[in-house]
Amino acid sequence: MTVGDADLAEYSGSSTHIGPPGYPELMPPCDTPRLRLREMIDDDLDDMAALLGDPQVMEYYPHPKDRTEAAAWIRWNRRNYAEHGFGLWIVGTHKGEFLGDCGLTWQTVNGAPHLEVGFHVKPSAQGSGFATEAALACVDHARELEVAAILTAIIHRDNRPSQRVAEKLGMQRNPEFRHKSPDHEVFSLDLRSP
Repeated sequence: MTVGDADLAEYSGSSTHIGPPGYPELMPPCDTPRLRLREMIDDDLDDMAALLGDPQVMEYYPHPKDRTEAAAWIRWNRRNYAEHGFGLWIVGTHKGEFLGDCGLTWQTVNGAPHLEVGFHVKPSAQGSGFATEAALACVDHARELEVAAILTAIIHRDNRPSQRVAEKLGMQRNPEFRHKSPDHEVFSLDLRSP
């Protein structure tokens, strides 16, 4: 499942900076009781290709991604790390089992850049609270970074599991925020509130 399932063209496009400058030191969110979030690297291609190529995971995307598109996804995140100091991180257990990805990216809402939390979890790990746990770590990370006052989640209107995760993060549908896709709703959270 994914919260950030909307601006797919961004990962294959140029690395034009659209958000505030990132921090020079790349640092993933803190570990959680069950999870470790780490930098996405080229060696993650097999896991990411399986994740992004899974029809269940990609149900609300235009189509599952092939291996070439998964490699582009990794490159997009590596550019995000270099430009902003954050992106989507690999999510795994403390024992090293791959579960998916989760993190922060700049997405376009109302024609302007907004910080978004997004995630994907492999089907065998869904329903165990991993998405919520990883996303909560990313919410805390967004507060620490202080690069945005509002955190968004762009979610397909039929994607109830991701909507529930957003609600568990304290997010609410925000009718003032519009995404270019009429099939997506924007949830938001004021990061200045505890």
